[in-house]
Amino acid sequence: MRRIHIQHVPLQPSYHAQQKLNTKVTTNNTFLEHLQKATQSQELKISKHANERLIARNIKISEQEWKVVTDKVFEAHQKGVNQPLVLMDQAALIVSAKNATVITAMERTEAKEQIFTNIDGTIVL
Repeated sequence: MRRIHIQHVPLQPSYHAQQKLNTKVTTNNTFLEHLQKATQSQELKISKHANERLIARNIKISEQEWKVVTDKVFEAHQKGVNQPLVLMDQAALIVSAKNATVITAMERTEAKEQIFTNIDGTIVL
């Protein structure tokens, strides 16, 4: 009697299944790249009211400081914060992260005497 030896060969995905898998990975990477670019290109708007406050109180915020504020507001929004209070050395800002808009602004010394309502997060810079 002759013995037949059968080897177990592990299953491997077919060539087409492997291509679909690679496509999914590429698609996810593309989505992440797109999301990062979109986040980087976003800017905060300043409402008319906030702009009047900044001018009236002579609050100066450099371009670099605005970039930091913008980045932190969008980061907070990704974590679910919709209306943060942003405390800076020279100013306190209330921002609508949802609308990417600075709602109001005041000097930091002015902020010491205020009670802030309708905020759901604080960013301290």
